[in-house]
Amino acid sequence: MFRLRHSFFLSALLLSLAAIQSTQAAVEYVVNYNAGSSGGGVRFTNDIGTDYSRQTLTSATDFIWRLFQQNNDADRKNVPKVTLFIDNSDGVAYSVNNEIHVNANYLGNYSGDVKREFTGVLYHEMTHIWQWNGNGQAPGGLIEGVADFVRLRAGYAPSHWVQPGQGDRWDQGYDVTARFLDYCNGLMNGFVAELNKKMRNGYNDSYFVELLGKSVGQLWNDYKAKYGGK
Repeated sequence: MFRLRHSFFLSALLLSLAAIQSTQAAVEYVVNYNAGSSGGGVRFTNDIGTDYSRQTLTSATDFIWRLFQQNNDADRKNVPKVTLFIDNSDGVAYSVNNEIHVNANYLGNYSGDVKREFTGVLYHEMTHIWQWNGNGQAPGGLIEGVADFVRLRAGYAPSHWVQPGQGDRWDQGYDVTARFLDYCNGLMNGFVAELNKKMRNGYNDSYFVELLGKSVGQLWNDYKAKYGGK
């Protein structure tokens, strides 16, 4: 009897592991290094590397799926492949057509823990790969704020970000909106996940009322008041 139970448990465990591996195998991660011998390229090679980059793409996806409560394929975008490009370009990074482009020059000029900064940038950009944007109707500041919210919750917020309560508008974007969304998520655990689900087919400010019982303007005022109207 013990052997039968042990065999059943082992079979179930193997099936579970196979399911996890098949889910991971469903997304292919590719890293293309195009920075040559530039200063930023050398720093990427020495301090970060392609293996770590590929691992971070995988871990970021896992984290985002959990945070967004996207537990099966039906909840997620159909993205079979994500390609990361390390280029000599301008700015920091951007994502388009399931591609993430990171500027090696930014990495080369970054003063601080470049590996941690690179990781945070990938979590932000990978969020753009997986998040819903209301079919283009959601405010751009909210889309960027959700991406930085993921970076915040993953523990990769840089020191130069605004403090909670700072900012001029709820949809100002990036760190300002991320801090506000973190406040809203504190009012209802899983709020950002539910908001993202609602943005699958469109967007309306009324989503805040539906989820939290207050308009986004009221919530912003409450948020500012909590931190002394910074």
